[in-house]
Amino acid sequence: MKISKIFLYDEPAISEIQLERLVDFLKQTFTVQVEKRENILKYSKKDTAEKIASCRIFNLIKPFERHIPNRDEIVFEQENIRNTSKTENIIMYDGFELQKILTELIPDGDSDSFHIFFTNKLTCTYDYNDYRYHGRALIGANPSIISTTGIIEAPAKPREYYLELMANYTQGINVDTIKQKYKGTYLEYNDYRLSKIIEGYLLQAIFYYETADAFCNKPECRLFNAHWQKDLIYSQIENCRLCENHQQILKNLTM
Repeated sequence: MKISKIFLYDEPAISEIQLERLVDFLKQTFTVQVEKRENILKYSKKDTAEKIASCRIFNLIKPFERHIPNRDEIVFEQENIRNTSKTENIIMYDGFELQKILTELIPDGDSDSFHIFFTNKLTCTYDYNDYRYHGRALIGANPSIISTTGIIEAPAKPREYYLELMANYTQGINVDTIKQKYKGTYLEYNDYRLSKIIEGYLLQAIFYYETADAFCNKPECRLFNAHWQKDLIYSQIENCRLCENHQQILKNLTM
């Protein structure tokens, strides 16, 4: 393996990550050292909050345009760094721009190691195939970013869920009733399954760095790039293993 050591950076706002458990998972899967670290943003410079706020996306159909944040936006990011922000609004950030900021924060001397950051921010990338931004659970390369909000929001819920929402929108039916009907078929915030799901994204991040190919086209493989929640749950929870091809690649990597 090109990787000799992996650093996992915590997101304390999401206790379901279960960082210790993920450290053990990586140690059992790969023949490398794995070390957990606190959220690196806590010790960043004062201008980091402003830089993060400048990564916000306001126009979904245009490539990234750097935003000049106002005071409220900077204060929001400062509170988020201190883990005190209580807002439930989903804010979109350009994943590659956020990646640049995190790269600057990695301590000197760690450049040869592999760094994986967890965040509750919704990371997005611009897709030139349909000329719009899309939410992403994983921003690959080194460092990699795994977005817990991206895991929940990027893969779509069941089609029937959206159809019922639209059909009942004008009838005043409580959305919670529809959510309860489909409960368990998709991930929710504070979902106990999140840590298990994250294992698959850790594998994708490492495979991408090692082989330049993060994904598999087989739904039963943990490297499957799920666009639907049902496929995500199947590949990461119900089946929960690599396909034969990627199992052999993993074996070669760890020899």
